[in-house]
Amino acid sequence: MEKIAFRMTLHPGQLEEYKRRHDTIWPELVDALRAAGIEDYSIHHDPDTNALFAVLWRREDHGMGALPQHPEVRRWWAMMADIMATNADDSPVEVPLQTVFHLP
Repeated sequence: MEKIAFRMTLHPGQLEEYKRRHDTIWPELVDALRAAGIEDYSIHHDPDTNALFAVLWRREDHGMGALPQHPEVRRWWAMMADIMATNADDSPVEVPLQTVFHLP
C-alpha cells in the first residue's frame, strides 16, 4: 500500500455544502475509486485557510492514472467546480504534499 497526500482549496463559506455533497457521494463514483485501487481516502478541512487536506491509501497496482477520463469522476468534478478551486477541465487544483514525519 502507498499513501499519498495533497491539498485542495475550498471557496469561503462552502464547507457545509462540501460535506453535504460528500455525504451523498454516488455509489458509482465510490466503485470507480475502489476499482482504481483506492483503499482508504479521507479529506480534512483547515477553517483558517479553507485548505482541504486529502490523504489516501492505494494499492501498488493502482489505476488512478485513468480516473481523470472516467465519466463518473468527470461528472463529480463538474458538480464540485462551483465550490472549490478547479482547473479549466473542472478537476480540482491539487498540490502534492510531502511526508515529513510518519509514526508507523
